[in-house]
Amino acid sequence: MLGKFFKKPADDMGGRVPPGQTLTTRFPVLTYGPAQHYAPEEVVVRVFGLAEERTLTWADLLALPQTTLTYDIHCVTHWSKLDTTWTGVRVVDLLEHLQLKPGATHVMQHSVGGYTTNLPLEDFTRPENLLAHTFGGEPLTPEHGGPLRLVVPHLYFWKSAKWLTGLEFMDTDRPGFWERNGYHMRGDPFAEERYDDD
Repeated sequence: MLGKFFKKPADDMGGRVPPGQTLTTRFPVLTYGPAQHYAPEEVVVRVFGLAEERTLTWADLLALPQTTLTYDIHCVTHWSKLDTTWTGVRVVDLLEHLQLKPGATHVMQHSVGGYTTNLPLEDFTRPENLLAHTFGGEPLTPEHGGPLRLVVPHLYFWKSAKWLTGLEFMDTDRPGFWERNGYHMRGDPFAEERYDDD
């Protein structure tokens, strides 16, 4: 559906646009099932697995340092959106308040509805990753994962779980919902790691 909302870039925009992507000025909504609607005050993120177990409330998250970052995002369905601005808690700032246990190498993101997606710890702990609650200066809408989602901009956007409810630290890689259903275990857009046979 190229044309009004999507366009092929003339080049890779100085290395910003992965192969096979089209640019959009919109923010397409792609979700398996209906968007989840609940109040920010209902946000609870459980930390468990190879970590000292704890529960983070909305108030706990807002009490941590808040950071605003701008970066490009890329969807496995071939669209990219440049210069998106997000506000939330950097993962590295969150980790200062968590106690991981020896042997933790991966994290499984858990979401409302039972959806999951996996990340190697080195991808999860990059300084640009956010537990985001704000997009473009406005509260994140339910259609885009609000009140709270993870944002991992260097991977395809399914790795940025919407409606985050849990972070499970693990000593091995394990496929989440999306990976069990055909998506790549890592999802690097610049390597076109879209599906499990890529």
